[in-house]
Amino acid sequence: MTDLYEAVRGLDPSRAAVLAVALAIAFGFEVVNGFHDTANAVTTVIYTRTLRATPAVLFSGVCNFLGVLLGGTTIAFSIVHLLPVDLLIDAASKSAVLMVLALLTAGITWNLLTWWFGIPVSSSHTLIGAILGVGLANGVMSGEGLGTGVNWEKAGEVAVALLISPVIGFAAAAALLLVAKRWIPDPKLYAPPPEDPDDRPPWWIRASLMTTCGGVSLAHGSNDGQKGMGLIMLVLIGLLPTGFALDLNTKHGADDARAAAERLKTALQTRGSSAYQPEIDELDAILAKLEGKSSLREVAPDDRIQLRSALFHLDRRLAEFKRLEKPNQAESLDAPRRQLRRATEYVPYWVVVGVALCLGVGTTVGYQRIVTTVAEKIGKSHLTYAQGASAEIVAMATIGLANFVSLPVSTTQVLSSGVAGTMWANKSGVQRATARNIILAWLLTFPCSMLASAWIFVFGRLALG
Repeated sequence: MTDLYEAVRGLDPSRAAVLAVALAIAFGFEVVNGFHDTANAVTTVIYTRTLRATPAVLFSGVCNFLGVLLGGTTIAFSIVHLLPVDLLIDAASKSAVLMVLALLTAGITWNLLTWWFGIPVSSSHTLIGAILGVGLANGVMSGEGLGTGVNWEKAGEVAVALLISPVIGFAAAAALLLVAKRWIPDPKLYAPPPEDPDDRPPWWIRASLMTTCGGVSLAHGSNDGQKGMGLIMLVLIGLLPTGFALDLNTKHGADDARAAAERLKTALQTRGSSAYQPEIDELDAILAKLEGKSSLREVAPDDRIQLRSALFHLDRRLAEFKRLEKPNQAESLDAPRRQLRRATEYVPYWVVVGVALCLGVGTTVGYQRIVTTVAEKIGKSHLTYAQGASAEIVAMATIGLANFVSLPVSTTQVLSSGVAGTMWANKSGVQRATARNIILAWLLTFPCSMLASAWIFVFGRLALG
């Protein structure tokens, strides 16, 4: 945390207080995410008596912790790039910090409200709805309209992933259970666990369920933990721009960025078109700022946010070129673009560990409400061994695939849909009242989180003048 200590030295008390509140809210969101979403992963091992509740949630908490540490950061910036372009360019503004506080406050409020009623909803949907809300409110208040307040292309990609994943969960879990019934015809696997609390499933089923529980928890940690990382980085950039606008901890960060900029310049010059001259001029300006420097820490503090803005502007324009050019021509830009983004798209290790701890600790508290709903109230009978394993195998695979392609998905929706799919395939029946409440909450999550974050942002802007 040396970078944080260096950045806060000399900070005035009011700004330091705002920073403390903002970081507390951001890390608090991950705690709420832990006991709200991860409860889905421990449901099967608790209700099939594979593990008792306490060791189950501790096991899941550790796996969530490891998932965050091992998951990378690409999804973090998939979420961050939903925010308005002007916020990403000028994160060191009061509006930028207010946006992050508004969307996190709205997200925590909606998650706590639905958790209180034991309704499994998606923290991903909540967070993304809140991001869209502040983006639209910012566009309206800035006089730029609704079209510029949100990165709609990125929003479309995320929306497709979030909408398709529960359908995949329902269908794939149902199909897997039907296949298991055909090839593993053991009646004990497809009946609710006996009432005797000492009756445990066979060892191989317990091993399978513990594996899938751990896999879902790891996948959830790697996917959901990154969303919190991205938002914490916006808080740090907004309040401590000279310390976090660029990656100051990489020893040869400036050397790497300069090499990537030179490769991009060469690739654009070989096209022989004057249409690329503004980007070549931008690269020359970036190269001038990096000249003679090995680490980005050597960039003057006053120049860091300007360099970050220039790098972001350039990357957005190069992304447009990639869509317009032929695939084989656009490929020459991909590798140097990725390398150049490392200067700004990074997460300090203490942020990763902090998010991992919050998500892991959150998993171990408050899980009972969601666990009871998923195991007892979705179907008309209790969860069977085969249903639990099928739903978790599908959830683990779906979230893992989403991690691979750097898209955010909802653990809650995938696993809850998977449980519903196995209930349908097993002809156990689905409790309509619970299904209605869950679906209604899913439908309301986007508009409610959008409205809440938008109003918090609007009132905050008015209060700040």
